[in-house]
Amino acid sequence: MALGLEGKKQIVKEVAEVASGALSAVVAEYRGMSVEQLTDLRVKARDGGVYLRVVRNTLAKRAVEDTEFACLNDALVGQVIFAFSLEEPGAAARLVRDFAKDCEQLVTTAIAVGGILHGAEQLDAVAKLPTKDEAISQLMSVMNGPVTKLVRTLNEFPSRITRVIDAVRSQKEAA
Repeated sequence: MALGLEGKKQIVKEVAEVASGALSAVVAEYRGMSVEQLTDLRVKARDGGVYLRVVRNTLAKRAVEDTEFACLNDALVGQVIFAFSLEEPGAAARLVRDFAKDCEQLVTTAIAVGGILHGAEQLDAVAKLPTKDEAISQLMSVMNGPVTKLVRTLNEFPSRITRVIDAVRSQKEAA
């Protein structure tokens, strides 16, 4: 069924809204995937906070032209699917990487993070980006280090005095 002009405008508007708030995007070719595989991919995307959409390349180019994902225009060739990370920068890359392990037809063509285009070989690097909880945990660990060291240092001073007084006492008792 052919899309009318209003339908096309609606798709462009929807994808542009998602792209303007997304943290990263992955473009993957899905040629040869079955309907069941695509449905499974969509379910996993929904659970992982990833917006997944198959869009005609011409409409996709219009949708991302005023966003930081305009760098993806050259990658929009063939049957491609967009995966936008809405909550975590690495969520879409993790989804595509993990799903591609079981489905050889899903091939990453490009990745964009922060307006910078990356090749498909960077999929693992982007997928390994920490989640929000992991990043907060790492930050707290880094911030906790100096405070812990300060407390140990401050605690060491009374311990030294106690050891010196005990040594003097032992010396006087021996004499």
